[in-house]
Amino acid sequence: MKKYEPKDIRNVVLMGHSGSGKTTIADAMLFKSGGGSRQGKVEDGTSVFDYTSEEIKWKISISLGLAWLEWKDEHGSPLLINLIDTPGYDDFRGDVIAGSRVADGCIIVVNAATGIEPGTLKAKELAENLKLPIFIFINQVKKPNVNFDKVLKEIKDLFGRGVTLLAIPQGDKIISILESDSPYKSDSLETIAEVEDSLTEKYLNEEKLEPADIGKGLQIGVRTRKVIPLYSGDAYDNIGVSELLNGLSFLNSPLEREEAKNESLSALNFKTMVDPHLGDLKFVRVFSGALEAGTNVFNSNKGKDEKLNQLYVVRGKEREEVKSLETGMIGALVKLKATKTGDTLTSKGNSVKLDKLEFPMAQIKMAVIPKSKHDEERVSVGLSKLNEEDPTFISFYDAETKQRIISGLGEMHFNVMLDKLKKNFGVEVGTERPRIHYRETITGMAEQQGKYKRQTGGHGQYGDCWVKFEPLERGKGVEFVDAIVGGKIPKRFIPSVEKGIRESVERGILAGYPTTDFKATLYDGSFHDVDSSDIAFKIAASMAFRDGMPRAKPILLEPIMRAEVIAPSEFMGDVMGEISSRRGKIERTEPVGQHQKIYALVPEAELYGFSTSLRSQTQGMASFSQEFLRYEVVPRETQQQIIEEHKKVSTTRKEEK
Repeated sequence: MKKYEPKDIRNVVLMGHSGSGKTTIADAMLFKSGGGSRQGKVEDGTSVFDYTSEEIKWKISISLGLAWLEWKDEHGSPLLINLIDTPGYDDFRGDVIAGSRVADGCIIVVNAATGIEPGTLKAKELAENLKLPIFIFINQVKKPNVNFDKVLKEIKDLFGRGVTLLAIPQGDKIISILESDSPYKSDSLETIAEVEDSLTEKYLNEEKLEPADIGKGLQIGVRTRKVIPLYSGDAYDNIGVSELLNGLSFLNSPLEREEAKNESLSALNFKTMVDPHLGDLKFVRVFSGALEAGTNVFNSNKGKDEKLNQLYVVRGKEREEVKSLETGMIGALVKLKATKTGDTLTSKGNSVKLDKLEFPMAQIKMAVIPKSKHDEERVSVGLSKLNEEDPTFISFYDAETKQRIISGLGEMHFNVMLDKLKKNFGVEVGTERPRIHYRETITGMAEQQGKYKRQTGGHGQYGDCWVKFEPLERGKGVEFVDAIVGGKIPKRFIPSVEKGIRESVERGILAGYPTTDFKATLYDGSFHDVDSSDIAFKIAASMAFRDGMPRAKPILLEPIMRAEVIAPSEFMGDVMGEISSRRGKIERTEPVGQHQKIYALVPEAELYGFSTSLRSQTQGMASFSQEFLRYEVVPRETQQQIIEEHKKVSTTRKEEK
């Protein structure tokens, strides 16, 4: 690849709902530019961007894909375009965020047959948060029963007045709006003219806007995000792709990024992939300065030096070694020891730190069980490596439930990652439901003596305390109050009483769950000059807890999640019914484009498998997120089931011992 100046580089990310055809567009753009002898196809496993075994198996984008291409726009100016293709499936949103962070503009792809979808909304939100200039491509216009005007109206309603239609389909051809007498022309010209005073004056005076005027208006409009160029076509048959490529010349160059103003080197590691031959492959975007092979750089996040070995530019699974990566370039590094996803590389003695990547929180959890106990360490190492590839996939050991938990963005996410675990690390795991972090509390008051007296020859053990247990407001935790007067219990033993109470709360008396939201007041007791000890008062306190709490009307609490669902309006009845069937309470709904957003409160225990059901009910067009809100009382009949289940598990464990 020849060397390009930063002013001639364009970094573009493709985003949109799953199935809109982002990868097909990327493959078509690469082919159109001369980047291959034939156009790659997702369905036959030849896509340049979807090349991993998992992507070929599932026929969806799982990881972001990179490829560079060279393009001369309609004026003959050469450009280097770095394309970043991202997954549409919401389970792999982490790579959408990573790819968008290092792009200078985005192409949001809309399916002509389905119009605005949840993935479109998320793409718009992300682009606006990152202040990325937006291009829109209406794809698959050759599908039967496409209503172009309806889709156009949906897009304008969602994206606003800046949407500027530039190309429309006519059979197997694309008609330029600005070079035709179509009914859309006046709207497009008006939007372009509004971005700059001299153009506005010329337009209002009914003077003709020359091609140079239009080009100027589009360039200013795109870079200031006042204009959203809208193209259309059918990428599978390579219709409308050239027009889209030409339009990318209006996009800002890497030199216009704020980060490019740094005088020193700054590069962001935005993605890690494990290569079977090269090891960890670190994808980087150079924002300022240059990375040069054979030199040392400084990881400002870790405070460590890194030696740069081979540097590559990437085209799908193919890599071409280069001597340097200049400002604006996207490439790959190998054999870095300390650098992780999100880290900044800079020059020695520099403290530059680029904004880190903000990944979405994991939405669902699953417990994994190694098929063999001998595999436990390999499972742990493998899961840790998979987290490096995808920071939205997390694993940890839950000490409370005694389970190894994986958490991610959906069931498909788990399927793919566990496939990778087996393929790349040679270990298999079974799965089971993660146990819920229930809590116990009390609703009444009880006073209880705890007395521990033991004589076994020599010094004995003696501890005696009276404790009052009473409920606190939800979320207050455990409060211990020392109300001893008159020295009935010496001050030196009071901490032992508190320790006995706090250790006892770890295993509640109903179903063995931690106890919370109560106050324990130590108000009376007695001691022995010789036999009293810290351990004796600690045991006495635990006895008071064990015997007093059952009389304080104990109940179970369950975690309640705030769930947000975005779904097409026609599925609202089914979705709300599904939420209600899971003991959920609808808080409110609000329109979001052609969709509805549902806010609901749902017990965590009832959300297991919800994302799968949701996708099934909505033909994959809904998205879902959740976060912990608070603890609430478990309904009586459900509480009894949990207690009975606890008894069964306890009995089984005793029998196993």
